Amino acid sequence: MSKKNLEKSKAVTKETPSSKIDMVFSKQNYILTACAFAVVVVGFLLMWGGKEDIYSFRRITLAPIVVIGGFLLGVFAIMYKPKNSDGAN
Repeated sequence: MSKKNLEKSKAVTKETPSSKIDMVFSKQNYILTACAFAVVVVGFLLMWGGKEDIYSFRRITLAPIVVIGGFLLGVFAIMYKPKNSDGAN
């Protein structure tokens, strides 16, 4: 009888594959997303200002390019899939 109890306790303590939590994004995805958010914020800060020099290069050309770059970085951050170092797919 003690052998059956021992086998049951071993079976309960084993970790099943379904109990492992699989995250959709990795740490790199979150870091890239944070960088994309920061780039978009910098782009909007470049657009900010008073009524003087409203048609400046910074506000009309540079800031929209920075914002679009931030959005593209955000799309890349979502789509990026890091390579496994252990060789598994």
